Amino acid sequence: MQAEIEIRPSWEKYLFTLPRFLADGAAAYRPGLSTMAELLGAMGNPHEELACVHIAGTNGKGSVASLLAAVSTATGRRTGLHTSPHLLRVNERLRIDGVPAQDSWLARRIARYRPVFDAVRPSFFEATTALAFLFFAERAVDVAIIETGLGGRLDATNVIHPALSVITSVDLDHTEVLGETVVEIAREKAGIIKTGVPVLTGAEGAACEVLSDIAKSCRAPFHKPCSAADSVSAMPDRLRLTARTAANAYPNLEVGLAGTHQAANAVLAIHAAEMLFADLAPPAVFDGLRCVKRLAGLRARLEVLETVPTTVLDVAHNPASLAAALDHMRTHYDGRLFVLFGAMRDKDISQMAAALAAAQARVAACDLDSARSVGAARLKTALQAQGVTVVYSGALADAWHHVLGAAHEPDAVLVAGSHLLAADVLRLVSL
Repeated sequence: MQAEIEIRPSWEKYLFTLPRFLADGAAAYRPGLSTMAELLGAMGNPHEELACVHIAGTNGKGSVASLLAAVSTATGRRTGLHTSPHLLRVNERLRIDGVPAQDSWLARRIARYRPVFDAVRPSFFEATTALAFLFFAERAVDVAIIETGLGGRLDATNVIHPALSVITSVDLDHTEVLGETVVEIAREKAGIIKTGVPVLTGAEGAACEVLSDIAKSCRAPFHKPCSAADSVSAMPDRLRLTARTAANAYPNLEVGLAGTHQAANAVLAIHAAEMLFADLAPPAVFDGLRCVKRLAGLRARLEVLETVPTTVLDVAHNPASLAAALDHMRTHYDGRLFVLFGAMRDKDISQMAAALAAAQARVAACDLDSARSVGAARLKTALQAQGVTVVYSGALADAWHHVLGAAHEPDAVLVAGSHLLAADVLRLVSL
């Protein structure tokens, strides 16, 4: 893995000297918007030139952002998409119509604004968010889909005044920063709600009530999808479903993402597109959802890497998302389930271990190259305490070869637990 670091271009090496949440955890979280205001002011406030959609949530926000961006591109609009974290290259955080920003553009802009970066000392996320706004403004995108990094109220992306705010599900995650209850976390997510700006949410229960109350206080029209997906047919690599809205019916929609949980994300993206685009035609919805991987550049959502044995890559990194990934594996694969697993210390390891135990998974616990990660030895102990069968613990490359050597047809392998693990596996297999 170190070789990958050594070949980074100089501009990317510079960005990696800034405080990063992946490496530094809460110490890299810079709540408040004063740094962003100073940084963007030096750039000419490019965010003020953009027509934006702002997307927050615990799970699904990356998928909804990508699905909506794909539909937008399918309408013929030039569409910017800012998501995080990236998998292999920083460029992935700045995409237009699914294509990451060029090295040459990033090199020139970082060289130009390095004195500002040195003076302001933004976090890695603040710097890359500001660069995304600048990239989208210079390229004159028609719409920019902006995913929050963490929370909403104090997130670096919350400098924008969007045309639409979308809040996906709300669950427990990043509790050390956002709060220890769903209600507290919902209040943080609701920070992206702006006066008079429509709000669309897929949240349920107490979280939805919090969002509704805050939207009302902001005089922001509040919306929930009027219907769920019907006739959901799940395949190992995609979904087929029927969606109905007040405006249209979309029978036999194909969604180019696997997992039944993506049905709700697809419905939310369709409603968002209808609210955003007055001229939306059904073919754009069909094309966008079917071709989301190509049109938005989305990866590592139950992505099949190998077929013998079947090996599936997912960025699930909290109990709810891991449970969804495990449910997908149980539904589509009949043999033994092996899981290559690594996680960060701030995650609910106990609940994720319980989900792995319930799935009767054979788990290889992996060391990850991050100070925030749970070491393989400690992870093994935590997993075994919940009754998980741990077949290996140690370095990722060794765990990968151990699992692939032990799994045989019709067994299946799931890689899950962290974006960092997903990225390292992609590097390992050179994909």
